[in-house]
Amino acid sequence: MEGRVSRLWELLPFSVMVLMEAGTVGLTIMTKTVMAKGMSPFVFVAYSNALSSVILLPYSLIFRRSKGLLLAPSSSSSGRSSLSSPSLSSSDSSSSASPAITIAQIFAFNGLNYTSPILACGISHLIPAFSFLLALVLRTTKLDWKSTSGQAKILGTLISITGGTLMILYKGSVVKKTAFSSPYYHLQIIPRLFIFSSTPEYWVLGGLFLVVASLSASVWGIIQVGTIKLYLEPMMIAALYGLMGTIQSIVVGVVVERNPSAWKLVLNMELLLIFLSAIFGSVIRCRVQIWCMQNKGPFYLPLFKPVGIIVASIASAVFFGTSLHYGSLIGAYVIGIGYYTLMWGQIREDDKKTGGESIDEQKVPLLQEEEQV
Repeated sequence: MEGRVSRLWELLPFSVMVLMEAGTVGLTIMTKTVMAKGMSPFVFVAYSNALSSVILLPYSLIFRRSKGLLLAPSSSSSGRSSLSSPSLSSSDSSSSASPAITIAQIFAFNGLNYTSPILACGISHLIPAFSFLLALVLRTTKLDWKSTSGQAKILGTLISITGGTLMILYKGSVVKKTAFSSPYYHLQIIPRLFIFSSTPEYWVLGGLFLVVASLSASVWGIIQVGTIKLYLEPMMIAALYGLMGTIQSIVVGVVVERNPSAWKLVLNMELLLIFLSAIFGSVIRCRVQIWCMQNKGPFYLPLFKPVGIIVASIASAVFFGTSLHYGSLIGAYVIGIGYYTLMWGQIREDDKKTGGESIDEQKVPLLQEEEQV
């Protein structure tokens, strides 16, 4: 009996992470639907950020007090960040990172508006490749060309970029309907309620927007490493980042979206989506990630990122039979291969480390979800 309970407990983190990725894809499809029906991406980013801040700020305070943690400088950081600058204060990091947050979110949702959820899921997997390249440019990491881990990271980066280029430049023909494509009436009603891809699509432009979003998220992630080395509580840092991102996204939204009617909210799917996105992104996902990292370690979370590609592909094939294209499908899975190759190299490299830098970076994945739904 105890053995069975133990095995079920081992499966729980796996099941929860799969549900998290499936929930993210579901919210992405809902976001695509409301934007295709007329909601401005700038308005959505502003409202969802505002509600997330309202939820996350008090929640982070409660969480910090329950754990007895303080937002104080870490004595192990020695005042240095992973960037080339000699120091990084809390205000400096917030002001530096929050533009990257705003840029990532605005470009990500505008890119989703022009393309489809599977392209958005696929291109988001370029973040580790961009982070690796930026780390080389900024000289915050040393690459051992002769080591297996270094070669795997280079190969994974090249494969990921190749898959991203394929997704953007080659859309391909529509995957023909199969026996699994809405065979029953109660499944055929789903495409009437939700939109997976809109017409016309600006595939290349939307893909480039998504690339800019991933690059901005990579810059943000590098800054986060330096911030985490100085301050101990990731939830409070995420709350501060969210507040700065809210202010900036509202300013950008007011400047770009000047139609007052676009800012009016009524009791419909738009309001429901804003509420679900804020709750899911600011509380549920953060808590699940913290729990999984405590039980399985820091590299358990990134292993489930490509699950979103699989979920999006299945949803497109089953519920949206005319929305899945060969080019985007092949490119997405090429990116997934590159992603896992790069992650394998990173895990191999970190296993050889004896210092404490990788411990600080364990908290970074908790803060890298803001550019997604």
